[in-house]
Amino acid sequence: IAGNGVAGIVLPEKDEKVIGIRKGDAIALPFGAVTWWYNKEDTELIVLFLGDTSKGHKAGSFTDFYLTGTNGIFTGFSSEFVSRAWDVDESTVKALVGSQSGKGIVKLDGSIKLPDPKKEDRERLVYNCEEAPLDVDIKNGGRVVVLNTKNLPLVAEIGLGADLVKLDGFSCDSALQVTYIVSGSGRVQVVGVDGKRVLETTVKAGQLFIVPRFFVVSKICDPDGMSWFSIITTPK
Repeated sequence: IAGNGVAGIVLPEKDEKVIGIRKGDAIALPFGAVTWWYNKEDTELIVLFLGDTSKGHKAGSFTDFYLTGTNGIFTGFSSEFVSRAWDVDESTVKALVGSQSGKGIVKLDGSIKLPDPKKEDRERLVYNCEEAPLDVDIKNGGRVVVLNTKNLPLVAEIGLGADLVKLDGFSCDSALQVTYIVSGSGRVQVVGVDGKRVLETTVKAGQLFIVPRFFVVSKICDPDGMSWFSIITTPK
């Protein structure tokens, strides 16, 4: 959504990829990916995570397994078990498991240096929606970039597609998806399969709304326009 940073991504049975990330990047993370996200700038790095949580440990919530830190999964094992699994001595285990005191977001001191990003690591992992060719371009209306298996093959493993839509002032869009408002504001109406309106409200940057299956949504933006990022339940 905003800022610049670095992400480390380890896909199942593959080597770590270290990528530079910037505003507009869409990254497909299949189940089982191990990641870290680092902001090396003074400005805010804002990343939006969207995904299917129906099969999570708690349905409706992301299932995050922290490897280290106060709620890391290795803190539950005795140092003997971890030292045997990793084939290191117990003092090393205590340093690896116990040195990170925070959880989720950790403030690093200046002595820690993370790996530098590699340009080639972005291939097949990242698609920048701000710089991509437009799939829809309506003069004085709006622009759409669609994210699917053609431009980011990994979305096939996730089972979701996405799009980034930017509407000019007073323009209208209709679609069927889960939507996060990136910037601007406007009005939204959602209609059910029986033709009855179930929601009419105003939306603005930072808000997210979900449209149930078979329901449809239409949005009309305010004079300053509106941008949003959506996911849909098909990678095609």
